[in-house]
Amino acid sequence: MNLTQSQLLEDSHSQPLKDPHSQRQEDPHSQLLEGYLRRLYSLNPRGRVSRRRIRSTYAMEEKIREMQTFFGLRETGGLNPHTLNVMKKPWCGVPDVENFSFYPRKPKWKNHTITYMISKYTPDMKREDMEMSFRSALKLWSDAAPLKFIKVNHGKADIVLSFARKTHGDFCPFDGPRGVLAHAFQPGEGIGGDVHFDEDETWTAGRKGYSLSAVATHELGHSLGLTHSKDPSAIMYPNYRIQSSTQYSLFKDDELGIQALYGTPKGKLATEPAPEICGPNFSYDAAVMIGKEIVFFKDRYMWMRTMQKTFWSRLRESHISTYLPSISSHVDAAYDIPAKGVAYIFTGHKYWVVRELKMKSHARSIHEYGFSSRVKQVDAAVHVSEYGKTVFFIGEFYYR
Repeated sequence: MNLTQSQLLEDSHSQPLKDPHSQRQEDPHSQLLEGYLRRLYSLNPRGRVSRRRIRSTYAMEEKIREMQTFFGLRETGGLNPHTLNVMKKPWCGVPDVENFSFYPRKPKWKNHTITYMISKYTPDMKREDMEMSFRSALKLWSDAAPLKFIKVNHGKADIVLSFARKTHGDFCPFDGPRGVLAHAFQPGEGIGGDVHFDEDETWTAGRKGYSLSAVATHELGHSLGLTHSKDPSAIMYPNYRIQSSTQYSLFKDDELGIQALYGTPKGKLATEPAPEICGPNFSYDAAVMIGKEIVFFKDRYMWMRTMQKTFWSRLRESHISTYLPSISSHVDAAYDIPAKGVAYIFTGHKYWVVRELKMKSHARSIHEYGFSSRVKQVDAAVHVSEYGKTVFFIGEFYYR
């Protein structure tokens, strides 16, 4: 899992990329850069003559752009502070790829009853806490797909979970504290499906250290056949994130991926895909600013883009109820008043006053707002800060 908690730095100008070999002594970040790109983006910058070095420098720029594209950063090919900060984050040692997607040839377990074994425990946690963390992680995947996991203590198992330091026999050595937290192998014979956790990290069942349940959930996604997702809300996103709750969950992108491989559990409807936002006939139902997020609504989904000083982040998709827990239906209209730091969201004959995402709010009637009983819903709304006026559109009429 590519998983740091330092605050992102913004630099309006990328730094020119120098030859990594001549730069190594003067630039303390060059080894981090080269190691990161070699592990996750198949960089091979070695070369003895100047022409090879020119090619290797160009290859490194291309790999940096590839990494910046994945994380929604400005594509400069240079090592600016924002890019460096992402590289410093603790991460999964599996190469980055697209939204939910699969390994070549889409390997998966043929038998939907999968055995697992803990071959080596960590001294950081009690055994019962460790086993509970793994059970919780496996249950998330079995709730989303028709899979059953059985723990075995002897003999062979499909998935073997273990803790190790540095070189540990799989040609993928760990790098000490932080950096790579764990790695996993795609479904298959032998080492296939196995998960290795870096013993140099501090593992925990709570908030301190790294959550074993969260990292295990991500790595087990690889064990089942999923690669990394570009959706920042997905558990298969490569960076480790601290959640407000110790209870982790799969998101829509994770469910769509695992169901594409194994189908849906008996009696459960398949996860509904979101509308195709690149379709020629696509239109949003409403848009509004909530804090530093511009939020777009369509049906029961929302897309968010964050304003970060001089640039906007990439769009992130989610169910409306994930970030606006009080609202379960589609949004008809919305507007915000920046001076007050509030947003007004309308659905049918109700509206909500929202100050920040993930905060519950109480529904109010639009008739209490001032509309007559003839008005059943608001079609659109806009606040004009210059005049301090809000305009509402309802059918062929508008109200101010």
